[in-house]
Amino acid sequence: MELKDAVKALAAIAHESRLTVFRLLVQAGPAGLPAGQLAEKTGIPPSSLSFHLKELVHAGLLKSRQEGRFVIYEARFESMAELLAYLTENCCGGDPCTPMPLIDGSAPPPANAGCSKTTP
Repeated sequence: MELKDAVKALAAIAHESRLTVFRLLVQAGPAGLPAGQLAEKTGIPPSSLSFHLKELVHAGLLKSRQEGRFVIYEARFESMAELLAYLTENCCGGDPCTPMPLIDGSAPPPANAGCSKTTP
């Protein structure tokens, strides 16, 4: 992923409505959700939702497909993975990191959690 693509993707999800839609579609998995159901679940008016969906598609984070009279939107997991890889490619000075531990949400992880290097 190039810098301009990362900036475009980050700018697209740097909006409360678009981030909410993106997270819903990540939860929905490859099946995606129709635009009408997204509007219902988010409470975003269809005209506004259409604008936000267009922005996410333009940034490469979503794709759409026609199924009968419905437009189904789904997260582009490969783009999400590329963005995460781009953001973390220099973690630990380029050395591989260990996977992040699962956390029950009760406390934030230590600053170096998931990193294979620790600072003294």
